[in-house]
Amino acid sequence: MSSYFIARRFLRATHSNDGKEFISFITGIATIGVALGVASLIIALTILGGFEKELKEKVIGFSSHIQVTGYQNRILPDWQMAEQTIEKKFPEVKTISPFVIKEGMVSFGDATDGVIVKGIDQTKEHGIQKYLIKGSYHLTQLQEGLYTCYIGNTLLHKLNARMGDTVLVFGLPWSKSNFEQPTVAAFVITGIYESGMSEYDDVYFFTDLSAAQKLFNVWGGISGFDLTIQNLDRARILAKNISEELGYPYYVRTIFQIYRNLFTWIELQKEPIPVILGLIIAVAAVNIIGTMLMLVLEKKKQIGILRSMGASQKKIKRIFLLQGSAIAIIGTAAGNIFAFLVCWMQLQFHFFSLPSSIYFMSSVPIYFRPENFLLVSAISILLCTMTSYIPAVLASKLDPIKAIRF
Repeated sequence: MSSYFIARRFLRATHSNDGKEFISFITGIATIGVALGVASLIIALTILGGFEKELKEKVIGFSSHIQVTGYQNRILPDWQMAEQTIEKKFPEVKTISPFVIKEGMVSFGDATDGVIVKGIDQTKEHGIQKYLIKGSYHLTQLQEGLYTCYIGNTLLHKLNARMGDTVLVFGLPWSKSNFEQPTVAAFVITGIYESGMSEYDDVYFFTDLSAAQKLFNVWGGISGFDLTIQNLDRARILAKNISEELGYPYYVRTIFQIYRNLFTWIELQKEPIPVILGLIIAVAAVNIIGTMLMLVLEKKKQIGILRSMGASQKKIKRIFLLQGSAIAIIGTAAGNIFAFLVCWMQLQFHFFSLPSSIYFMSSVPIYFRPENFLLVSAISILLCTMTSYIPAVLASKLDPIKAIRF
């Protein structure tokens, strides 16, 4: 008779005896404990991965992997030479997009609000394309003093404006001279974007590069470059090399430096959560010890009979290790299925929402990574199997005579 067959018989309550029903119930509780521990850890890691992925995509979409600007926000007049240097000496750089960015005021009807005007080169790839919900990616000058623009859906509602309306933008002068007056230009809303991040949807006002240059009286100059690279993991090294090559007055920063607080927050969240939730699996694994010890006590007579029929201590030990492993595998599989269903439903239906003004997104993000499922499952099965070893050893050392007699 195989160890597997006996282990399966021990775990199942085939009769209505109180003892067997109770052991079966406790076994079910232990299995559920493992499943909940595994599901909790997988869901937490999946959500954290989603936060990191969403933040990277959205922040990079409105910025870049690396940003080159002038020290103290100064204008870069001879920027074409710097652009050629980057293209020639740094083949890892995929796109170089010049931009002009500065604060301004937008007005429509009786509503007025502060904005950050960013002029972009529409001939170059830009992340704003992904978030357009109305309109097409085409910025141009319609006539003298009249340009096109994209604004966020939140800002659109604050201004009580609609697609196709014309808004006035007041550009603050770049110099600090008291004699310069703000420049005013008219913009037609030809695109509406929505990223789910209020920091951008409330504030950023996109237009063509030449329109921004005229608005802020920086003819021919730019604020800096947005650089996208092939491998984001090399951003820090590449930024350092570009900074050394260009020198003063160019100031080079990566996306991780510009938004340091965001990415530091993500890293802080990732460190304690696996430890805390890992303890849930540990508690579930310890529950298996109690379950297995109760099983040993309830099956004491059967163990004695098996020993008297010639079963070795090794075989008895294997029987209870198989039982512990069965609880671990069933519980881990159930936990994986439950975690996948919860995450998939959130991904499809967005049951759990978030305030975008705090979390930079409107719903709990989900990012499936197979390694999360595999790692948590491996740890769970290993830990639960190890905890089964103690009851298995105790069962193998029972005296068969005493076990049968009492």
